[in-house]
Amino acid sequence: MHEEPEFDDDEFGALSWQERALCAQTDPEAFFPEKGGSTREAKKVCLSCEVRTECLEYALSNDERFGIWGGLSERERRKLKKRAV
Repeated sequence: MHEEPEFDDDEFGALSWQERALCAQTDPEAFFPEKGGSTREAKKVCLSCEVRTECLEYALSNDERFGIWGGLSERERRKLKKRAV
């Protein structure tokens, strides 16, 4: 009989929000557009995503420099960080 390994919630629970993220079910290229490319479609997906806040917090705390995270572009996240300081 094969048993599933048990994982500590603290170890893997922190990123469990990613499994519920709408972007995981859509085209990843929309979230990493070419320089000057449109971010509209990705941001539209983010608006209805239940884990948008967790996603944005992850991007801010991990200093993500590329892509749309939590509905914000890298430039928008940088501005948000500057305002928070």
